[in-house]
Amino acid sequence: MAKLGVNVDHVATLREARKTEYPDPFVAAQIAVKLGVSCVTVHLREDRRHIQDDDVARIRQIPSCRLNLELAPEDEVILIALKIRPEQVTLVPEKREELTTEGGLDVAARPAFFAELAKRFREKGITVSLFVDPDLRQIEASAKTGADAVEINTAEYSETKTDKGALAALARVEQAAKKAESLGLSVHAGHGLNYKNVGPIAAIGILEELNIGHSIVSQAVYDGFENAVSSMMRLIEDAGKNLTTDEHG
Repeated sequence: MAKLGVNVDHVATLREARKTEYPDPFVAAQIAVKLGVSCVTVHLREDRRHIQDDDVARIRQIPSCRLNLELAPEDEVILIALKIRPEQVTLVPEKREELTTEGGLDVAARPAFFAELAKRFREKGITVSLFVDPDLRQIEASAKTGADAVEINTAEYSETKTDKGALAALARVEQAAKKAESLGLSVHAGHGLNYKNVGPIAAIGILEELNIGHSIVSQAVYDGFENAVSSMMRLIEDAGKNLTTDEHG
């Protein structure tokens, strides 16, 4: 059954909009950890548009917090990650002009590069996940790097406007998840998941973790952060309880 990983980037987005000290992603992370989430995710971007170096360092010190640090495969942030030593890094592509991550890594284009990078992190005891599209070629390439996990990009599923499109995208996510599992990878998923669309993804029994941020922070405007996280956890748990007999094996 999938567990919830909470991304607190957009708590920092609100803070940075006015350059204040609040709201604090550290406090949001504390709340999420108290509720028993699988991990707290932060993306330390090159342009520091939301999460700052100090946020990462402070969240790293929260007791019982499993920190998943998202970062581009760039030297500056790689060195920060190696110094802070989060439990996990998730490597993602990054462009300055994008609003949010627009697609998965092209691991197949640079397999030796990602293998060497994965080795550097693993030598420090850091679990390595690669954010990739639901493309079997990218899944196969990821497995060959020595990474521990892949996070499957659910943007196509989340952004489609038709039921037919959603079902087709969902099938691609499930096919990619099965391929990853067969190759010995842990399987995570995320991007664009919200309270309306998370159920079918969470019902894919292979998935171990769903990383969700923007929709939770948005819902927190109405309900408060604790209620927003708890509601998403319940949706994921309910979907897991409804797994088919075949998926249970």
